Amino acid sequence: MKKILEIALGIVTSIGGFLDVGAIATAAEAGSIYGFQLIWVIILGTICVIFLVEMSGRLAAVSKHTLAAAVRERFGFNFYVLPLFAEIIVDFLVLAAEIGGVCIALQLLTGISFQWFALPVAFAIWLLLWKGTFGLIENGISLLGLITLVFVFATFKLHPSLTEIGSGLLPTLPKEDTAHYLFIAVSILGALISPYLFYFYSSGAVEDKWDEGHIGVNRAVASLGMGFGSIVSLGVLIVAALVLKPKGIEVDSYEQAALMLTDSLGYWGFVLFALSLGIACFGAALEVTLDTAYIVAQAFGWNWGENLKPKDAARFSLVYTVFVFLASLLMVFGIDPLQLTLFSMAITAVILPPVIVPFLVLMNDKLYVGKYRNGWISNGVVIFTIVLAFVMAIVAIPLEFIGG
Repeated sequence: MKKILEIALGIVTSIGGFLDVGAIATAAEAGSIYGFQLIWVIILGTICVIFLVEMSGRLAAVSKHTLAAAVRERFGFNFYVLPLFAEIIVDFLVLAAEIGGVCIALQLLTGISFQWFALPVAFAIWLLLWKGTFGLIENGISLLGLITLVFVFATFKLHPSLTEIGSGLLPTLPKEDTAHYLFIAVSILGALISPYLFYFYSSGAVEDKWDEGHIGVNRAVASLGMGFGSIVSLGVLIVAALVLKPKGIEVDSYEQAALMLTDSLGYWGFVLFALSLGIACFGAALEVTLDTAYIVAQAFGWNWGENLKPKDAARFSLVYTVFVFLASLLMVFGIDPLQLTLFSMAITAVILPPVIVPFLVLMNDKLYVGKYRNGWISNGVVIFTIVLAFVMAIVAIPLEFIGG
């Protein structure tokens, strides 16, 4: 019964944490411009992230190492410093975008400019991290994230054609604006195959004291949780395709995206969009902030843990304190949250290779995972994802300039 409860809670957590500002922004823009054509990208990204998240949890459960600690130990600090530095930069941009998403949600609800909310939102994030526990962050906030299922509900109310949805499962290039199509595809993959998910998930498994008895729980949480989270992301794309595209509304601001639920839910659709955006981004902001503190503390061998009192992990607490307030300044200065989000997702694609390559070594190393080494399917997915990551890293920046 305890394991079943852990699986159920883990799935809820994954749904709440999977859909963040990147997933909402990229899916909404993809649907509003290209209809169902980019569904295949979400499916592809979900398959990759399911396998990588499962490996992150399996590594932590068997070896008692977080992903960051295992990479540093197995490859040395000189190797790890590259993905560490890259992840800190990307986390900073993503955190600013997540804070921006919360601020935009508050602007939609109040009419007050999002810039005024940046510091209060940052303070709320810091206060929860300072006073809260990992269980509160992991489960309490994520439970609120279930509100994002409103996109799935709206999908059913709009009665989409299954044939049209099915057509989006096959990759096809549009006749016009191919560069922008590819840029959005890369951004979606960057939003879904996000490195902070792997680092955060493995650190959480260690915080929760997982062992080999949690292998099954980990597999269920990774596959079902990320799978359900993907359904929500697909819901955003499908609703945008059905509501915004026929009206010629291309999402270049969150105010436009907020209109996608009004056809099926009226005024409350606007409110529910704002709440979904705010809660999803707030939960993701907590995870990204924690992730940064995790990887920095683990890199330098400091005490770390959200379950520790701040005085017992002072440098760990200092990292997330400084990080969250610096990131909020980007919103105070008025940087557009949606544009920052799309840029951050493209940059995420650039740093994927050094993050994913170690999976192939660690998950086949008996010293770390023993008899729980990867099978040929898992290794095949990792190799495919590595190749995909290198391609994305090469094309992401050119596509940012040409079609972004």
